Amino acid sequence: MQSLFNKLANINRERLAEEMHQNGYAVLKQLLTTEQCDELIVNYNQPALYRKTVVMERYRFGLGEYKYFNYPLPTILQALRTYCYPLLAPIANHWMKALNTGLSFPNEHKELIELCKANGQNKATVLVLKYGKGGFNTLHQDLYGDVYFPIQMVLFLNEPEIDYTGGEFVLTQQNVRAQSKAIVLKPKKGDILIFTTNYRPVKGSKGYYRATMKHGVSEVLWGERHTLGIIFHDALT
Repeated sequence: MQSLFNKLANINRERLAEEMHQNGYAVLKQLLTTEQCDELIVNYNQPALYRKTVVMERYRFGLGEYKYFNYPLPTILQALRTYCYPLLAPIANHWMKALNTGLSFPNEHKELIELCKANGQNKATVLVLKYGKGGFNTLHQDLYGDVYFPIQMVLFLNEPEIDYTGGEFVLTQQNVRAQSKAIVLKPKKGDILIFTTNYRPVKGSKGYYRATMKHGVSEVLWGERHTLGIIFHDALT
């Protein structure tokens, strides 16, 4: 865990903010070790860790399965949620100010959780996803209630082109009076992708406008793909 804390402390905050402002996403390379990734995959089969399992095809969400963790979260996930949030809150607040939403987010994650509780949102939203051959995830947003943080993270636990093929991470950005822009990403094992949950500001000729973003996963052609989603707000159910 100490190596993870050291890596988090050494993140270039200015570069991270610049990438998020410019693209709506950023990749932190090799933040997790192979051993940490493998342990999170093994834990998929530990039912006591989870509060809910969703079979995606039942709800027409795609093809695959995901599980929501229960509180208390495993130490590594709690650490990532707690220590990454303060890196992202200033970015989120910059976005809200640029778009004149009147919203602002607290500096510490525990304060965001208190806001969630005050709105009846007290269920953990951290989740692990598993896809086999043919698996995919339709475009969506992870909101879960009236209180939602506009940035989230995905931990990539398998190595593309070795453990699986296909299964690209897909972002779409709906620009005002224009066709949607598709962004296709394939981070490596141990990488963390930070991206926009619902919308972000994009500068136009008359100032900033709101660009709506969604995310999903393209079809897995072969193998098995595991990812772990860290959403900073909690859920109603």
